[in-house]
Amino acid sequence: MIKTDILIIGAGPTGLFSVFEAGLLKMKCHILDSLSQAGGQCIELYPKKPIFDIPAYPEIIASDLIEKLLEQIKPFSPSYTLGETALELKKTDDGSFMVTTDKGTNILAKIIAIAGGLGTFTPRKPNISNISEYEDNGVLYMVKDPDKFSGKEVIIAGGGDSALDWTIHLSSIAKKVILVH
Repeated sequence: MIKTDILIIGAGPTGLFSVFEAGLLKMKCHILDSLSQAGGQCIELYPKKPIFDIPAYPEIIASDLIEKLLEQIKPFSPSYTLGETALELKKTDDGSFMVTTDKGTNILAKIIAIAGGLGTFTPRKPNISNISEYEDNGVLYMVKDPDKFSGKEVIIAGGGDSALDWTIHLSSIAKKVILVH
């Protein structure tokens, strides 16, 4: 069982900065996230995308922001449970909270802070019977390294902000970009 002062659910920018603020108050933090690494959507959806709404940074690349946040919280030595999802919450007799994850990890905390952002990422896959044959072999659901698309023809399917953002970004790298909405 893991014991901590504060359990922060979500390892994106808000969750990471919460560790910094709690650390200033001498509180021990444990971070729980369903993703396999800290960073939330900044790492999963757009690691190389510039962000323009972070105080003190007119522009910063998403992965650089996460790197700086991880550096900032390092002195407070947070512990992590990554790649697991919170499934159950119970209040204990002493007023603390017990969270159990989908993998059976138990975390006891005096305080729980939910910094979940969009929550667990699950791509909306097209209804194509054999799509799994092409996943990670031409069909990708997230752009991790934009340079992989240099000089290639790219089709982006989607109607959200991310699809349009990646279309614009990759248009200067790829040979040709087509957006299907």
